[in-house]
Amino acid sequence: MNKSKGIIAVIVFLLFAIGSFFGYQYYQKFYGNNVAKEGYVLIPHSADFNSILDSISPYVKNKEQFSEVAKSKNMDKFFSAGRYRIKSGTNNTDLVNMIKAGNQTENTFRIGDFFTVYQMVGKVALKTELDSIRFATDLNKIATTKGLNNAEDLKKYFFIDTYNFFWTVTPQEFFKKFEDDYNGFWNAERKAKEQSLGLSRDQVYALASLVYKETGGKPDEMKTVAGLYLNRHRKGMKLQSDPTVIYAVSKANNFQGDPIKRVFFKHLREPSPYNTYYSSGIPPGPICMVDKNSVDAVLNAQSNDFIYMCADPARFGFHKFTASAAEHAVNAKKYQDWLNSKNIK
Repeated sequence: MNKSKGIIAVIVFLLFAIGSFFGYQYYQKFYGNNVAKEGYVLIPHSADFNSILDSISPYVKNKEQFSEVAKSKNMDKFFSAGRYRIKSGTNNTDLVNMIKAGNQTENTFRIGDFFTVYQMVGKVALKTELDSIRFATDLNKIATTKGLNNAEDLKKYFFIDTYNFFWTVTPQEFFKKFEDDYNGFWNAERKAKEQSLGLSRDQVYALASLVYKETGGKPDEMKTVAGLYLNRHRKGMKLQSDPTVIYAVSKANNFQGDPIKRVFFKHLREPSPYNTYYSSGIPPGPICMVDKNSVDAVLNAQSNDFIYMCADPARFGFHKFTASAAEHAVNAKKYQDWLNSKNIK
């Protein structure tokens, strides 16, 4: 009897041990940490199961276990494209569920003071599934549906700022976010101020781009600069803004290479409607993307009598303002001397 009990006890122990072993193996396969290192996995819409395994293999300890769990959950047939963050300590079940559900991690984009929409697209496309050519082509189509020429005419919709988008964002989704922001920005109050200025929307943005470039995006002098340019415009004077010359020269070179660092007399003769030394009036459109502060600076321009401005070598990034041509000549001479002393050409 005691012998029989002993045998039963051994059998029970063996069954328990075997069950524990397989239970542990099951648990490890489905719920144990299988991440070898952290990182991001990109799964395009064109991916298949084998390519997903190849992409994720550098980040997991056991590729075969991940594959088994994925197949048990039909991920070999159904998955969502995206950019997925692989976190330390994550198990196969959570990895598979994340990819099946499309719980991807957003990318951060910085929209800067790009000369053109196409320059922006070149940077943005690096963080999306689509290449820049496809992205630009789709933005061109969006522009034509609005009665515009091409994507460059959409420049005013893109405010300078930092934004989050998914890697799989489409050009249509991308633009919709900016269009909604643009429409929200132009509320009744701003539209009324725009109307009181007697300027078109394109003229407001053109002046805002000059304000942004002249101030380097710092809000300290924006309203002062805006007031100065409005004074010149209302007097029928040429705006004579150096950033417009830099833009015109860059545009003539198809924006290839670095922009000129210093404006010389030869550059002032660049024949372009954007060159405010060559052409009168406000440029036909913005010379760069702008932020909301610069648009508001135009709409709320400072009332002053300034006609001239010159960079102040004693305060980098700031200007000297005056209504006197003689005083401006003195300021300009000091600035030119400073440029020469720094060998800026």
